[in-house]
Amino acid sequence: MRKILISFLTAALVALPATANSTEEKRLVECGEVLKEVLNVPEHIPQDLLDKAECVIVVPSVKKAAFIFGGSYGRGAMSCRSGQHWTGAWSAPSMYALEGGSFGFQIGGEATDFLLLVMNPRGAKSLLGSKVKLGADASAAIGPLGRTGQADTDVAMRAEILTYSRSQGVFAGVSLDGSTLRPDGGANQNVYGRKVNVRDIVRNNEVSVPAAGRLMVDVLNQRSPRNLSNPKSLE
Repeated sequence: MRKILISFLTAALVALPATANSTEEKRLVECGEVLKEVLNVPEHIPQDLLDKAECVIVVPSVKKAAFIFGGSYGRGAMSCRSGQHWTGAWSAPSMYALEGGSFGFQIGGEATDFLLLVMNPRGAKSLLGSKVKLGADASAAIGPLGRTGQADTDVAMRAEILTYSRSQGVFAGVSLDGSTLRPDGGANQNVYGRKVNVRDIVRNNEVSVPAAGRLMVDVLNQRSPRNLSNPKSLE
């Protein structure tokens, strides 16, 4: 009986990494699918804003129940433009967690997707650390909609991060002030098979794009291959 129990526990422990990895891979695939669906609708995110973004964060399928029962967070991934001046191809994705704040109370449907545009190097660099509070550590604003529409408003130009949500098919700007973003180190370890920090993933090209993250990166490279930010604002 004791040998059977030990064998069972050993098998369970061996299976854990594969299960976790499968979960992260599924999340990365979903990030790509959400991004593709959102960018396929011209009235959603103005193209000129996407073309001026340094990083894009996707947090798919955040369940309303997660906030009711105390799991106040969503998990997703961030990709940034590579190169010293943020002008290269989009990077491998780093896993991220969106936590706290009041965004849980804004969820009206069964699940909500969040999409964030990081609009300048300062905002991008703030996300390479441990944790960023939106509205405090990094300025955030409700993202404007339309083909071009309100993309050039003062709010959009001043904000470091523009925030959007999609729930029950409705896509809109959303306030995430008071929420925090942080790198999900455990998830990154599951995806890449070793401990690797966010800077090494999105800035230092220490890892290759995993198969599960290929859709997300390919969509970004296809839809916004060049950074059209004012060169004077790039570092």
